[in-house]
Amino acid sequence: MNKRFAGIVGTITLSAAIFAAGMPQEALAESPSWKINPHAAVQWDKSKKGEKDPSFIRGSLSKAKVKGQADVKRFMKENPDVFGLKNVEARLKLVGKETDEMGITHYTFQPVIQGVPISDSKYKIHVGQDGQILAANGELHANAPDKIKQTRKLSNKQAIQIAWNHIQVNPKELKKKIQTKDGQSLEVLTENSDLAVYHENGKYALAYQVQLQFASPEPGNWRIWVNAENGAVLKAVNQIEEAVGTGTGVLGDTKSLNTYFENNNHYLIDTTKPMNGNIYTLDNYNYEFDMLPGSYITDSDNVFNEERHTAAVDAHYYAGQVYDYYNDQFGRNSYDDQGANLISTVHFGNDYNNAAWLGNQMIYGDGDGETFAPLSGALDVVAHELTHAVTDYSADLVYENQPGALNESFSDVFGYFLDPEDWLMGEDVYTPNVSGDALRSMSHPNLYNQPDHMNEYMNLPNTKEGDHGGVHYNSGIPNKAAYHTIHALGKEKSEQIYYRALTVYLTPNSDFADAKQALIQAAADLYGSAAGSAVEAAWNQVGV
Repeated sequence: MNKRFAGIVGTITLSAAIFAAGMPQEALAESPSWKINPHAAVQWDKSKKGEKDPSFIRGSLSKAKVKGQADVKRFMKENPDVFGLKNVEARLKLVGKETDEMGITHYTFQPVIQGVPISDSKYKIHVGQDGQILAANGELHANAPDKIKQTRKLSNKQAIQIAWNHIQVNPKELKKKIQTKDGQSLEVLTENSDLAVYHENGKYALAYQVQLQFASPEPGNWRIWVNAENGAVLKAVNQIEEAVGTGTGVLGDTKSLNTYFENNNHYLIDTTKPMNGNIYTLDNYNYEFDMLPGSYITDSDNVFNEERHTAAVDAHYYAGQVYDYYNDQFGRNSYDDQGANLISTVHFGNDYNNAAWLGNQMIYGDGDGETFAPLSGALDVVAHELTHAVTDYSADLVYENQPGALNESFSDVFGYFLDPEDWLMGEDVYTPNVSGDALRSMSHPNLYNQPDHMNEYMNLPNTKEGDHGGVHYNSGIPNKAAYHTIHALGKEKSEQIYYRALTVYLTPNSDFADAKQALIQAAADLYGSAAGSAVEAAWNQVGV
């Protein structure tokens, strides 16, 4: 997997990029991208020694008009020195084509080797209404081999079993589903396996990419790569995406709730949203972890005012608010844009000091009363976590190092967009007996041990103890850039820019420099070059 750290050259015009790389001025005309457009802005991926792939190119790139996939691939074939692919047809598979409301068409390609997708990789070509290519970005793997040496000797089933054995969990002991009031089955255990090409440090191997999602004996959202030939575990990452936020209903307010009535009981099930599924809020009260998603929460008079109801009331109400926000602002139907169920479980664990997106549902702890109050009482907690779900189904940012810090930052930023009263994160549920305290600040990350500039970037190990390469620490840098952006352009423009960058331009291994380019492009698309310049200035202020 590509690892990009501080020190990569930031947003620059092509000539500046060449100078930064030590190339003399007379060599400008020899640069492949210069031949396409000498004014193009290029972000070089220098994460791999001896290789220079353009991870983001912006500018009018094509001379001939592009009318479809064939023209896009022809453009790449005609510029092999830029893209480095000798066989575009064999190495790129079109997996998406979408024309947005601005008339820009986005072609999304899956890099493959012998037809097998390369993990955590996408490449995108963006074409304007006039048929000109406006931008190209993502992970090409131009220097990957054309063939994988290994042969497949394991089955999907064997790979899944190896993955369970590796994390020492017995799936037979996990409750797999419950029956809902509308006759649906809610899956609470996920186990998937797909053939993929695993890559790390320039080496490629045929593997099964296994996904395991569960809640016992502790929350798990595992991605495990198993060598398809010999069964060796190449990598295992528990991608539990956790965060905290502010509280309201847990503090005693009253909310109107959409509930479901059956057999003289009202359930915390919201069937009013224009989605394929519903919003379910369930209770793990007095149960062990493996009872997820828990039991139905009911009340005969439709007044959920018992003490143990408060966390559920907030989780239910805020899930509806987040759904409405994404639907109203961006036309997004649930986190997957296909109307998926939104499932929340409250009273998770014993004094559990966190909230988390498990990959298929939300869980909320009650806190221990000292470090945290019940975490479901916070709109930005819910917004943060469900934005992780949106990210999973759009940019799919890898949860480690800079891509992981971006994953966390975008969740914080959308937490702010939904709850913009202040720049603090977690002040109402964090240390409830200490006033004025918070977990994070977007305006002053240094107050809470986060860097706010690349000269403070924390090179932490890519382990659980190292916060997966500092995803919760280094997110302070893009958070501060978002703060500058919002101050410059305002909330309304900024939220449109951030959503467009997340869902249109970012790809799984995007780093801070790529995010800067993506946000500049999104701003220019929506509001013109002046807005793009404002975004560029915001990121310049944090050293990217």
